[in-house]
Formats: sequence, structure tokens, C-alpha cells
Amino acid sequence: MSTMDDNENAVLEGTAGHDGDVPEDSPENGPWGPVLLFFFVGLAISLIVGWGIFPQLLYSKKEQPVDFNHKLHVEEVENGCESCHYFRADGSFSGIPKISDCIECHEDTMGESEAEHVFVTEYVHKGREVPWMVYAKQPDCVFFSHAAHVKMGEISCETCHGHIGESDHARAYEENRITGYSRDIWGERISGFKKETWERMKMDDCAGCHEEMTGRITSVQTQYDACFVCHK
Repeated sequence: MSTMDDNENAVLEGTAGHDGDVPEDSPENGPWGPVLLFFFVGLAISLIVGWGIFPQLLYSKKEQPVDFNHKLHVEEVENGCESCHYFRADGSFSGIPKISDCIECHEDTMGESEAEHVFVTEYVHKGREVPWMVYAKQPDCVFFSHAAHVKMGEISCETCHGHIGESDHARAYEENRITGYSRDIWGERISGFKKETWERMKMDDCAGCHEEMTGRITSVQTQYDACFVCHK
């Protein structure tokens, strides 16, 4: 056998044993495997903490001072929501009813409800206003006209407040521990995604509704992008 044949056989034997081997610079032989594993594990933990655990820690839950039954009251009054949440003669909105608005019906306990007993004995008889926690309370710098939206814009209460008139219990008030704002303002989902119009009350939601209803993001009255229209 010639020297050339011997060299050829040596080359063939040398390569035969390495057909299934992975090059040394391949990610499988390098540090990439543990790095990718660490990345995806870290990403999964971050999503769980950021989307699941963090929102639960961010908001504190407080029970209303009186468990209010909206459904019962709507059935008993004549004009539905407007019987208690009415517009005054000057067009301004009455807001949360005062004790003076409730005394006519609740001078004494009418039923057997524990919530009504607490309301009458602790607030009506003592002349104290109920410290209701307002789900839709906006920051102090925000001005919102109910008359402009309900009377002029003919927007239903459900558009912003949902079907609260059908509830038979007062749900917990959730307050952001950092900002102090209600969760109803910032929305239930930390992602910002919402299915219904009443699930969030941020500035972007107002602008989106204005654009959809009027074709303009600006104020219906001024037709200018003036900050002071909504911020006083």
C-alpha cells in the first residue's frame, strides 16, 4: 500500500469518530443552555409576581361603613337612581346622598337588616354623615360635570359605573397603597386591558369616549385642547 493510501485511510478514520460530535463552539457545549434556562425561569417568575402577586399587594381592601343594598332601594323608590342621585335646580349633581336625604325613609329601622340597623343607630340617630368611600373618586385636580355628560351628552350611568344598581351588597373598596386612588380609576387589570366601558376611568378613557361620541378628543364645549377644561 502506498504512502498516499495510508494518509487517506488515516484521514477517514479520524473523521469517522467525530460524525456525531457537536463543534466546541456550539451553544450546546457552551454556557448558553444554563443562560437560556435562567432567562425563561426568571421571565416566568416575573410575570407571576408582576401580574398576579404584585396587584394583590399594591391594593388594600376596605369594607364600606354600611353594607348598602342598591337593588332593594331601586325597587322601592319611584325614579330609580335619580331618586337619590339627583340634579339640583341649578344643574349641579347631588353626588352621594346625605343623611338629610335618607331620614325621610329611615327615621327608624324599617326592616330586619343588620346593615339598616347600623345605619339608623350609628348615623341617623346621631346625626353623623356616613364616611362612604367613593369608588369613582377622581384626583382633586380633576373636574367632571355629571350634568354635561348625563343631561347634554345623554350618557347612561351604567356607561361609567356599571350595573351597580343591581347589586345587593356593597363591594370592598380597593385603594392603591402608593397613590391613594381607587382601583376603579386605574382598572382591575394591571395590563390596562378592559372589556367594558366602566372598568376604568383614566384620562385616556375619557379622550377615547369623546373621540368616539363626537369625533373630537377635545372638549365638546370649547373645542380646544385646553387642559383647564377638565383640570382645575
